[in-house]
Amino acid sequence: MLKEHDLLPEKERLPRVRMLSELNLNNDDAILTFDNQVKVFISGPELFDQMITDIKNAKKSVSLEFYTFYSNQLGHRVLKALEEAAANGAKVRVIYDTSGSRGTKPSFFDHLRELSGEAQPFISTSKKHWFTTPRLNYHLHRKLVIIDHHIGYIGGFNIGDQYVNKSPKFGHWRDTHLRVIGQSPILMEVRFAMDWNTSIRRTNLPKFELKELKPFTVNRKDINDNKNVAMQLFPQDLIINITASDEAEGIIAGAKKYIYIQTPYLIPEESILEALIIAANSGIDVRIMVPCMPDHPFVYRATEYYAKYLVAHGVKVYKYNDGFIHAKTMVSGSNISSVGSANQDFRSYTLNFEVNSFNYNPALTQELKKIFEKDLDKCTLLTNDYFAQQSLWLKFKQYFSRLLSPIF
Repeated sequence: MLKEHDLLPEKERLPRVRMLSELNLNNDDAILTFDNQVKVFISGPELFDQMITDIKNAKKSVSLEFYTFYSNQLGHRVLKALEEAAANGAKVRVIYDTSGSRGTKPSFFDHLRELSGEAQPFISTSKKHWFTTPRLNYHLHRKLVIIDHHIGYIGGFNIGDQYVNKSPKFGHWRDTHLRVIGQSPILMEVRFAMDWNTSIRRTNLPKFELKELKPFTVNRKDINDNKNVAMQLFPQDLIINITASDEAEGIIAGAKKYIYIQTPYLIPEESILEALIIAANSGIDVRIMVPCMPDHPFVYRATEYYAKYLVAHGVKVYKYNDGFIHAKTMVSGSNISSVGSANQDFRSYTLNFEVNSFNYNPALTQELKKIFEKDLDKCTLLTNDYFAQQSLWLKFKQYFSRLLSPIF
């Protein structure tokens, strides 16, 4: 029987890659796609310049879903591009999370609707009875854009001025997003269609019919061999068989030589803690990069608690000092990388609707590894002495926040 990993190029058919690709396929029907050209963005201004250009050039459709879609300067730029695409005949659909987009009113999208575009809050609920809904704790945390069924964006950036370095509080915003041309965007749009059809059940908006999707064939002459990326999409939601923590544990347990992780929130489950410590004590170079400042005070203090615990058990933890790092990446010496929306915390593991790409490609792995290593130049290595010198009050806040961490 032909296995999914048998389709991988021979140099990428490592045992650890086979294990993870089969895990994704068997538990989540995560189809392995090929012929994906991938560009990595770590700068918000560059990312959104490219994304807005792609949206304006849309011929058939634009599907966009974000946790945060603020009605500030960047939000208006993106909205204007969506309106332009709709005016030119493209089918435009927008899903946003009302909690993550606080301050953005439904009327923000009125002109888009006048142009036959559509915008819908994720799993909309009655404002009058919001406090009684069982959905209150579930948030759309995905960040996806799909244009004409073959250009896709996936990663950690949201839509708002702070993500393009215009926040006095955060300053430089360091994140990671991928632009993908190829087969994988079709699966991104399938995920979008499921979210759309779930969210519009109480509205008169039309369903997203999957027959709208048209397979995209990449011209092999246009393929850059270094970016012919085999990719799987892993969605974290309420109907899958395994969680984001299982996937993270699979990458950590299968790491060869090194595992590099960037995350704004470090509140891992016990199994992840054990996997990280076992890897570090087995000679694997385990490095984790976290922010130098909080965007949520309790979450940050809990992150410090777990950072201290991991440092005490042989894991290298770095504090990023050049603004706020929001990237959610994992890079493994087994030529596996993950980029997406899932943080290393309880909410991403079990509550949020997330999506990450799992990438099997040596060139992309090396590029993400070099990005991590360059970021180290702007970091401080946290040590046992660093934590020992902290005040008793700060240590109390860390312990107290750790007790609350399962409900953040």
